Amino acid sequence: MQTGYLALVLNAHLPFVRRPDLPKFLEERWYFEALSETYLPLLRLFRRLDAEGTPFTLTLSLSPTLAAMLGDGILSERYCGYLNSQLALAAEEIARTAEDRVFAPLAKMYEALYREDLADFEELYGRDILGAFDYYYKKGRIELITTAATHTFLPIYRSSPEAISAQIETALVAHRGAFGKHPIGFWLPQLGFFPGVEEALKAYNIQYTVITTRGGLLGAPPPRAGSYEPVRCPNGLMVFIRDVAATDAVWSESSGYPADPVYRDFYRDSGYDLPFERIEPWMEAGTARIYTGFKYWAVTGHTEEKRPYDQAAAMAKTQAHAADFIDGRLKAAKAAQPYMKRPPLMVCPYDAELFGHWWFEGPLWLEALFRQAALVPEMKFLTLGEYQRLYPEAQTSMPEYSSWADGGFGEVWLDGENDWIYRHCFKAVERMAELAERFADESGLRERILNQAAREVLLAMCSDWALLMRTNSSRSFARSRVAESIENFDRIYEMLSSNTVDTEWLTSLEKRDNIFPSINYRIFRKKR
Repeated sequence: MQTGYLALVLNAHLPFVRRPDLPKFLEERWYFEALSETYLPLLRLFRRLDAEGTPFTLTLSLSPTLAAMLGDGILSERYCGYLNSQLALAAEEIARTAEDRVFAPLAKMYEALYREDLADFEELYGRDILGAFDYYYKKGRIELITTAATHTFLPIYRSSPEAISAQIETALVAHRGAFGKHPIGFWLPQLGFFPGVEEALKAYNIQYTVITTRGGLLGAPPPRAGSYEPVRCPNGLMVFIRDVAATDAVWSESSGYPADPVYRDFYRDSGYDLPFERIEPWMEAGTARIYTGFKYWAVTGHTEEKRPYDQAAAMAKTQAHAADFIDGRLKAAKAAQPYMKRPPLMVCPYDAELFGHWWFEGPLWLEALFRQAALVPEMKFLTLGEYQRLYPEAQTSMPEYSSWADGGFGEVWLDGENDWIYRHCFKAVERMAELAERFADESGLRERILNQAAREVLLAMCSDWALLMRTNSSRSFARSRVAESIENFDRIYEMLSSNTVDTEWLTSLEKRDNIFPSINYRIFRKKR
């Protein structure tokens, strides 16, 4: 008899950091690192499990900005250059550590990782990573869903339905362009739900979304089954509620699995340990020291005195932690089962980049999780869409406004460090709606410039910029991205107001900010 269900939901997202006008761009490394350490390793575990017939299933949200970069030829070419650079650094590190029995195997470990990444990217997938994910999508192994076009924190724009509709519609068009199917689910960026967003989602034939535990349990009326069953908004949108225990087991900074002392320490990097002259050739021009990806130390604990990383011990720990996770969820399901009419569902949403990038052993933990779950028939992994088809009925409840930030609200994306963004973004949305009404049926050059205006508004709304300012991480870059998009939009607005177009400038901007090639500026028209 089925005791419980597990729904693993991964949100794969990066902001749009493409800059073809610059020969090298530091923030492109965010994309290169995530591709090397998360997306390609995820595909490898899919391939291994699929080849041996081990069942696995998960729901994966691929953000439109990430999908655009995965399909970009210039970034693909630069990624190959990045991998070759990493392999050159690996060769130097292998030579440097040749006489060290502790660190020499680790240098070779990184050399093997980047060599495998290059072989997979170039030879196995032919640089078509979207096609690789689509392969498992079409096989029914994973369920691909989407999120807001530029991962905008939607509750902030609740007073601007045009902005929310533009984010949703653009995302759906991009998803269909990449995968040929309409997604049935929608990942709310930062799990930011507010009463009213369900109407916008349902209007675009979205069937389900995911919210925080707090947002679900404070719903009206409160869910009878807590987070163990989804609820339906009054308009019929199904809402899955995050399981807090499953989340904390992986996500908690203090007690989650990635904090275990045996795992690799993310923050101790040879880019800061090695002499400057040795690391300088791999630094971006004009930058200080950077993370190289060559990390030789274990978490150890809250101390500067780190132990060398023991790969075998870390691999063994992933097995133990996978068993612990399955056991914990099985116990929770058995405790809840007597009070329910169906097997409890535990929804486990995480940022995909946690697995591999931040938590180096994360992909191996996922692989161990699926292998061990295959031996426990009482627990079954399924996608959110599969669960919805199994149990289409759900209690009606309206969730509360919430996000997965500390405190459960939106302070992270709206505080004294970043609140200046929104007066510019709201004004741009208002003016974009005005342009869409004033030039309702344009073609040719004027349609091109209106479409580019819409792209710039969407790019300015990206929630990552506000987060980076709040955390003081790459703050100047985040500020510049917002400022550039707003300045570009303002220039377009002035051109259209004076009935002029700088064709050369527009063409260069289209080549740089080339996201959403099928965008239609009319998405900003007021809904009637």
